[in-house]
Parts: sequence; structure tokens; C-alpha cells
Amino acid sequence: MIRLCAIGELHDPGCRGFHNEHGHIFVVRKGMDVYAYQNNCPHYGINLEWQPDQFLDENQCLIQCANHGAQFLIETGECIAGPCTGQYLTALACKVHDNVVYLL
Repeated sequence: MIRLCAIGELHDPGCRGFHNEHGHIFVVRKGMDVYAYQNNCPHYGINLEWQPDQFLDENQCLIQCANHGAQFLIETGECIAGPCTGQYLTALACKVHDNVVYLL
């Protein structure tokens, strides 16, 4: 397991990017649930954010690619709007234990 951060370091909803042996990844918090994904848009294979830790749309309801405006469901990583509709972000296994977010 790789320790990423305390769950309290993530807004609700909120997100944060990391770089480790898995490459560029990000986690999204929604309530007490946390989801981890490779930071890689399936459309062009580039990072999703222009600004650090800015992975969500303005309503904080969807993951959004800053480059193409593609929107993804937080819970599944499925693209529901944009040039890669129907494709998915690459999900990574993670869990919260003792209020700490771990990548498995």
C-alpha cells in the first residue's frame, strides 16, 4: 500500500493529484468514498488538469478534462460528454483506513 494523504486533506467533494511509481494519478473524494485514477485523458493521452489539483467541473460533480472539456463520472470514470464519450479513465484500487487514503 502507498500512503497518499489524510482524507481530511481532500475537500468534499474534492481532488488531489500525485506522482509516484504508478505515474501521474489523482484521487477524488465524494463523501467518505474515494476514487483513484490515472491522470490520463483517453482522448489524447494527456493529463486532465491545467492547474494543480483541478480535476472537477465548476459544480464539483464531474471529473473534467481541462483540454477538451470531456466529462467523466466520479464513481466509474466513464466519459459521459466530450470527444471520448463511452471510454473510461483508468481506475486504480484505493481505500481509506484510519482516515488515511492508500493506493493498493
